[in-house]
Amino acid sequence: MDRLGRPNFTRLGSLVLTLVALTLGACGQQSQDQAWSQPLPSLRPSPSVAPEPPTQATSKARFDGAWDFAEGLALVRVEDKYGYIDKTGRYVIEPNFAGSSSFADGLALSRVGEQYGYIDKQGEYVIEPRFDGAATFAEKRAAVKVGNRYGYINPEGQYVIEPQFELASDFAEGLAAIKLNSRYGYIDPTGKVVIQPQFEDAWNFTEGLAVARLNHRAGYIDRTGKLVVEPKFDGAFHFSEGLARVRTGDVWSYIDRTGRSVINAEFDFTSDFSEGLALVSIARKWGYIDKTGNLVIQPQFDAASDFSEGLAMVQISGKYGYIDKTGNLIVSPQFDEAGSFAEGLARVKTGGQWSYIDRTGKAAWTPTK
Repeated sequence: MDRLGRPNFTRLGSLVLTLVALTLGACGQQSQDQAWSQPLPSLRPSPSVAPEPPTQATSKARFDGAWDFAEGLALVRVEDKYGYIDKTGRYVIEPNFAGSSSFADGLALSRVGEQYGYIDKQGEYVIEPRFDGAATFAEKRAAVKVGNRYGYINPEGQYVIEPQFELASDFAEGLAAIKLNSRYGYIDPTGKVVIQPQFEDAWNFTEGLAVARLNHRAGYIDRTGKLVVEPKFDGAFHFSEGLARVRTGDVWSYIDRTGRSVINAEFDFTSDFSEGLALVSIARKWGYIDKTGNLVIQPQFDAASDFSEGLAMVQISGKYGYIDKTGNLIVSPQFDEAGSFAEGLARVKTGGQWSYIDRTGKAAWTPTK
C-alpha cells in the first residue's frame, strides 16, 4: 500500500513498463489492473558523467528524500542530489548523483543526461552510462534499452542477449517475460525463447506460476507455458505464500494453485499475503485477514501496509505508526509519512524531512557535525 492507504501497484509487475526510463519520477498511483516496477526516484539530467568529488563523510539524521535499505545501504536525497548511507547514517556514497536507484545484485542504476549506467558500492561507474533505458539487476541480468529495442547485459556490462525485443522484464525464477510482434512470451537467461509469444500480457513468475492474459481475461501458466488456471478473471495478481488474489467485476477472492477459490472475500480491496496476513479494506478502513479469510485485525486504520519484518505501518488520525501481528501498537502514530521495515530499519517523515527508526521507534542514529 502507498502512504495514503491506496494499493501500491509498483510491485505487482506487468512487463509493460519495467524499464525505468519509461517511468521517471517517484512512484505514482496507477489503476488497479496495471502493474509497474520500481522506477528511479525523481531522476534529473546531469551535465557531466562523473559525480562531483566526495566531501568528508558525516552522519545525518534527516533527508529530503529516503528509500528502504537494500543490501546494507539506503538511497537518500539531499536537495536535488542522491547518495547512499549505511546503517549508522554515515554517507558511503556522497549525494552527488542526479538520479539513482537502490542497490540490487551489488549495483545501482544512475542516470547522466539521458543515458543510464551502473555504479558499485564505492560510487564508481562500473558500467558507463550508455543506455536509453535500464532496469536494476535481477538474477545477474539487467534489461536495457537501445533505441527502441530491449536486451540484457551482465554485471560486467556485456550483452548476453542482444537488444531485439519490443519490451523486456526482469528475470525471475530463471525466466523473463518479453514482447515480440505485439505478443508476450518468455526467454531463459541465454535468450532462448522457451514460451512462445502468444499472450496479450504476461507477468513475472512467482512460486512457479505467472499471470497471463488471453481474450482480455487473466489466468495462470506454468513454466512450460501450459495454462494451469484458465483465463477467466478481470484481474489477477502474483502468487504469494501459496495464494493469489483475483478479481471478477468488483468481487475479490483468493485462489490456490489449482484455481480453486479458497477465500471468497467481500472486501473493497485486498492485498497479497505477506508473513501470513493480507491487508483488506472494508468501508474505507483497513484491517488484516489470515489464510482462512478470518479477520484477525479488525478494519480500523485509515491507511496501512503489508507486514514486513513482523511490523506493519498504519495511519490513525493523520499520523503513522506501527503495529504487530496482534494489532497492538508497537510504535505510536507520530509520523507524517512512513515506510515499511527493511533490514531492521524504517524510513519516517516529520516536518518535511525523512529519517530512520528502529523497531522500538527510536532514531536509528545520532547525527554528527
